[in-house]
Amino acid sequence: MKIFLSIITVLVLFFQTSDVEILRNSYSKANLSVENAKNFIQLAEKKSSSDPVISAYKAASQILEAKVTTEKNKRKTFVKSGATSLENVIKNNPNNAELRLIRMSVQENIPKIVGYNKNLKEDKTFILNNYSKQTAVLKTYIKKFAMQSKTMTPAEKNSLK
Repeated sequence: MKIFLSIITVLVLFFQTSDVEILRNSYSKANLSVENAKNFIQLAEKKSSSDPVISAYKAASQILEAKVTTEKNKRKTFVKSGATSLENVIKNNPNNAELRLIRMSVQENIPKIVGYNKNLKEDKTFILNNYSKQTAVLKTYIKKFAMQSKTMTPAEKNSLK
């Protein structure tokens, strides 16, 4: 009986998708449609954790909310709040490649007039220099992002093996 319960427990833990993986998958689709963006925002709002990666996705969802809101006077507030939160998370965790990837993706996709695009080169360099140190799952996620990135050159994209 103990063996049976142990096997069941292992299977449940193995097939349970983590909050970070769920947020990653939703975030990677958020820019494809307004519906996907709204789904990501709702998903991120429900998460509460001290994990810096989850906090970064929550900050990205605030910024993304500026894109989908119908209240024009709130757009600036959403961007400012989200950007401040994202910058604080990165300041406290400067060696986390996923946080840099989130910021890079936000800065690539936000209108240039907003002025939140000063870290693109820095983040790209950090990601490329630290790519080999990442987990296999994160490497796959980085590659997927890089292939559609406007900031990475074809040579840089090819260097991600």
